[in-house]
Amino acid sequence: MRNFFKSFRDREDGAVTVDWVVLTAAIIAVAIGAIDTVGAATNSVADNVATGMTSIQVGTGGGSGG
Repeated sequence: MRNFFKSFRDREDGAVTVDWVVLTAAIIAVAIGAIDTVGAATNSVADNVATGMTSIQVGTGGGSGG
């Protein structure tokens, strides 16, 4: 039984898998943060454009042109 626990402790077969899982989770977290930041900024710009467009008055073409 003692040999089983010693060999279990010394094996490193799953260490690479754990590293990849942690690395993948970190990449996903960074991507979600970036998407959230870009999305908030995009919504702000879209709101500003919508406000600017609704305040524009369009004429009917009856100006004093030639």
